[in-house]
Amino acid sequence: MILADKIINERKKNGWSQEELAEKLSVSRQSISKWEGAQAIPDIQKIIKMAELFGVSTDYLLKDELEPEEVTPKTVTDTDYDDIRKVSMEEANDYLKIIEKIAPRRANMVSLCIFAPALLIFFLALSQIEGFPLPENLMTGIGVVSLLVLIATAVFFFIIDASKLKPYEYLETTPIETLYGVSGMVNEKRKAHEHTNVVFVAIGVTLCILSCVPLVIVSIAGASNTVILFMVCVLLLFICAGVNLLVRIGSINEAFKKLLQEEDYSPNAKKQSPIVNTVSSIYWISVTAGFLAWSFITNDWGRTWIVWPIAGVLFAVVITIVKSVAGGSEKRN
Repeated sequence: MILADKIINERKKNGWSQEELAEKLSVSRQSISKWEGAQAIPDIQKIIKMAELFGVSTDYLLKDELEPEEVTPKTVTDTDYDDIRKVSMEEANDYLKIIEKIAPRRANMVSLCIFAPALLIFFLALSQIEGFPLPENLMTGIGVVSLLVLIATAVFFFIIDASKLKPYEYLETTPIETLYGVSGMVNEKRKAHEHTNVVFVAIGVTLCILSCVPLVIVSIAGASNTVILFMVCVLLLFICAGVNLLVRIGSINEAFKKLLQEEDYSPNAKKQSPIVNTVSSIYWISVTAGFLAWSFITNDWGRTWIVWPIAGVLFAVVITIVKSVAGGSEKRN
């Protein structure tokens, strides 16, 4: 195996693009391309630097007769892939434009799903006001229908947006190599979003934390169940606003991470994504089924809403466990 092939193999083992390796070696991407195409040979200082980056010996890089199995094994964080998908500047720009367009609507639809139970609880609270003209059963029915309509609306737009992103699903599951200039462009866009990201996250988290304040105050004051139900609605409205900001900026941040293969979108993490997606789908279907079953059986919609915040907290725990188990299995294999 010649030097050119060894550079290609070691670069791919580490999950680096030509541009990323060029940045680490302080050379141009064209230089990496020439080395890998056997059109030029790096000087000895660059070979020494590559040996350090790859975790191999200079003998291995310089001697054609030495094969990978003859080299002292090294730890590789990202598995070597043969079918790396190349992402052009045009494709990356198109993807980011779509994300920037649908991020606000995705955030609004998530907020709509949170607002749906708030509307149901609001109708229930109205029905408990003494002298209210409409019976409780009718108000419950109106609330349930409203909840289902709002969730159906959100799901409709989720499906529409998912179809627009379908051509880019490979970014979540397939190792990629960004062509020249793509990583720099993505990093520049991310830097431009830094201030907005900090502001949105700060406001979103603050709203979520403050959301329980009105409920705590009326509970301490010994308010009636009707007032408490109204404060639960206020709590959910605060969360609606906070989550909207977090999802809005989070969608764009996720897009940057996918193109740069960072965190949950590194080559190794992508191998676990099908397992995580399957568990996630089963989990939320089960939660939804449990919520509806409990609510219809007990007809106590004013309390069953508690399923959602509990399920949200437990979901983070479940996914963390799944990732740990999947990662451990991968290492044993």
